[in-house]
Amino acid sequence: MASRPWPSLFLPALLTPLLSLGAGDSAVAAVMGAAPAKPYPEAVAASQVAAKAVLARDGRESCLIGKLTNALLSLSSSCEAAGERGALCRLADQAAATTRWSMVFTDATARSVLELSGSADAAAHSAAPSATAAELQSAAP
Repeated sequence: MASRPWPSLFLPALLTPLLSLGAGDSAVAAVMGAAPAKPYPEAVAASQVAAKAVLARDGRESCLIGKLTNALLSLSSSCEAAGERGALCRLADQAAATTRWSMVFTDATARSVLELSGSADAAAHSAAPSATAAELQSAAP
């Protein structure tokens, strides 16, 4: 049986784009195949909409968790692209790295998104105080 040429022929072609990411100061690392990052204000607004939907229970639990997760993934990407490093971006990064979300975690994250983003609706949804990073970590399953 003849050996397959894959490793020797294709590996350099696959690695070249990855290695070139660090080649220049202006290179930006990005997930290949991912949609371009939204402008930061648009990503913040989408996160606020998702957070409000969670707290209003506007949908099935799994859909609400997915909606907020996707909004925070997008926000994390937008923060990176815009060079933002504030508390909202740190929350988005932490939440995006969480693999299993409970509704307790989702609610706490939604309240924090509204508070940190300066949403006018933050006070209306603050039945419980927003969570700190440590509290979010402990609420994650």
